Amino acid sequence: MSIWRKYIIIAPVCLSITFMVTACNQSKISQCQQLIAVVNKGSELIDNNKGKKVTTSLQLVKDLEATTKDIKELDIKDPKLKEFQNSYANVFETFTQAISKAAQALNSTNTVNQEARHASEQIQKDRENIDASLTQVGATAGKQSDTLASQLNQYCRQPE
Repeated sequence: MSIWRKYIIIAPVCLSITFMVTACNQSKISQCQQLIAVVNKGSELIDNNKGKKVTTSLQLVKDLEATTKDIKELDIKDPKLKEFQNSYANVFETFTQAISKAAQALNSTNTVNQEARHASEQIQKDRENIDASLTQVGATAGKQSDTLASQLNQYCRQPE
């Protein structure tokens, strides 16, 4: 009878310790969810604020800088997820730089419109700069982001 009493006490203690250790360590799934949530937030910012106005573009740049910072500050322990975290930080930095260039070009266009000097030539040049910046982002960082999303989802679906 005394052996059963020991098991009755030992079993709950062991389970409690197991749950405490598990609770303290973030699982791969919870780390995936954290990373995906921040990345989705940044992607939504880009989708919802296609920089058509200078003020919108400048705010988008600030928001994407904050998203990049949030991605870098995630407490990711899994080595593979850490690689995804760094890659996504680089992608959002690329988006931020290109949108910042586009915002500067838009601002230049607005300044030229207000001053009305050599307006048509400068506006055409600025529009070309805007198109080039945004095309570059779409071609490089956009594809990289799509590839990363696919790889991240595949990795997060694998059992631990």
